[in-house]
Amino acid sequence: MKTLIAAYSGVLRGTGSSILSALQDLFSITWLNRSKVEKQLQMISVLQWVLSFLVLGVACSAILMYTFCTDCWLIAVLYFTWLAFDWNTPQKGGRRSQWVRNWAVWRYFRDYFPIQLVKTHNLVTTRNYIFGYHPHGIMGLGAFCNFSTEATEVSKKFPGIRPYLATLAGNFRMPVLREYLMSGGICPVNRDTIDYLLSKNGSGNAIIIVVGGAAESLSSMPGKNAVTLRNRKGFVKLALRHGADLVPTYSFGENEVYKQVIFEEGSWGRWVQKKFQKYIGFAPCIFHGRGLFSSDTWGLVPYSKPITTVVGEPITIPKLEHPTQQDIDLYHAMYMEALVKLFDKHKTKFGLPETEVLEVN
Repeated sequence: MKTLIAAYSGVLRGTGSSILSALQDLFSITWLNRSKVEKQLQMISVLQWVLSFLVLGVACSAILMYTFCTDCWLIAVLYFTWLAFDWNTPQKGGRRSQWVRNWAVWRYFRDYFPIQLVKTHNLVTTRNYIFGYHPHGIMGLGAFCNFSTEATEVSKKFPGIRPYLATLAGNFRMPVLREYLMSGGICPVNRDTIDYLLSKNGSGNAIIIVVGGAAESLSSMPGKNAVTLRNRKGFVKLALRHGADLVPTYSFGENEVYKQVIFEEGSWGRWVQKKFQKYIGFAPCIFHGRGLFSSDTWGLVPYSKPITTVVGEPITIPKLEHPTQQDIDLYHAMYMEALVKLFDKHKTKFGLPETEVLEVN
């Protein structure tokens, strides 16, 4: 308040130097501080995605159902007609929008943590790829920022490669949410979609699969580097059937941005989570980040911790129309070894001690 009074007094004195001094005083006021404004914009950009991920689909479904009971019922009818006509579009790679992928909001999203994408090898455009993304974390924020937006310049780092981040197919049954996801190049993680992209969409496609899925998210906690991979072999079989190269990818810091209540094996909480995972496809987690206005309160805003996604060397995979279990086991073992080597090579660069070991479950 004193700063405002002093600035106002300077203006009244009428001299040029007084006016300039008054303006400088105004822009030095805390709530006008540019760095703080940018930090708030960063938090808002992250929060809008978190809320979109958690509630946009359900909220839009409820709004459209309510619209049926109002004078605007025709809007809902038109949208559901469009939805029926467009139902299979996600299984064909969706409808990506470079305009949406380049929104400024994603750069604020990136800078909040910050998030960076590290390229270790070139990818040729004459091949298709399956990226195994590890770990899942709570929401896979690094996977989203790096591969569903251009905030970290994935298209410039891997020219000619089209990334498709694969997520739960159920998300594409939600009105409006499905359009939002498809605009970023996100697609359903099911066999039909992956078969289409790897066989009928030309070359230069990179499908990013968060291999550990819901099971891995249940063990996500700060300070823990563990992946659920040992018995996850379906992505290797798909790679062999289509001759798509496997690319191990590790995201350092993904587990640091949220804290979670971990239920012990055999507890009622873990039983509920596993039932959800089995029948619905996702496991509900009790987690928290920080509040929007204070880091000392709990909220849905993730903690501001660096996330660095390192894309490893592609493993050349032959095309085998009917791969045997022996073939699958061989290339799965090669993939696990490559992932561990990638982790060990880069761990000390991103704050981990030399003694840190990647736990493969």
